Amino acid sequence: MFAYIVTMAIMSLVAFIAYGIDKFKAKRGSSRISERQLILLSLACGAAGALLGMLLFRHKTRHMKFILCVPLFLVLQIALLIMLYI
Repeated sequence: MFAYIVTMAIMSLVAFIAYGIDKFKAKRGSSRISERQLILLSLACGAAGALLGMLLFRHKTRHMKFILCVPLFLVLQIALLIMLYI
């Protein structure tokens, strides 16, 4: 269980930073991080950081796949954490 929590923390940090970088690049008009990669970071135990990045940076908040997928992944990751704890 400890390894899963550490993985979630690290991947959430990576996802949060990725969302921040992508927002920065979007403002500058430079090469961006693909939506697929952002979603995959969320799926790969980074949903908490992705959701925080979406809200804090106001990034990808109008895209339905992000509005639906990121919170769903977070719920699933928390459910898995609870199942590991029990």
